Amino acid sequence: MPSLTSVVGAATATFSAALVLAPRLLTGPTGMPDTAQTRALVRALGARDAVIGLAMLAAPRGRLRDLAAAARVLSDCADAAGLPAAVPDRSRAAALRVSAAAWGALALAAAVRDRRAAR
Repeated sequence: MPSLTSVVGAATATFSAALVLAPRLLTGPTGMPDTAQTRALVRALGARDAVIGLAMLAAPRGRLRDLAAAARVLSDCADAAGLPAAVPDRSRAAALRVSAAAWGALALAAAVRDRRAAR
């Protein structure tokens, strides 16, 4: 049975790769301006998160997997703090903040659960 961290990593890598290919998956629902700069930002964040997701998926149990999960959690905290500023609608900005925080919480919960289960 795969670790929960690796499952979350696979989901992260998949969604993030989709953002690299189609930034509109994020800019559309959030109402971010559809500009070349915004698309470049979303692609960069997608690439960052795809790499982190692959690290979570591939890292062996222990310190390396914990570090990959920590990178995901910290990245999501930064996204929750900063990205909503690019969203003009307050309710959509709040939804983006919650979504980023939820991804981070999911990665943290998976890593803690795996540690406790020695997976």
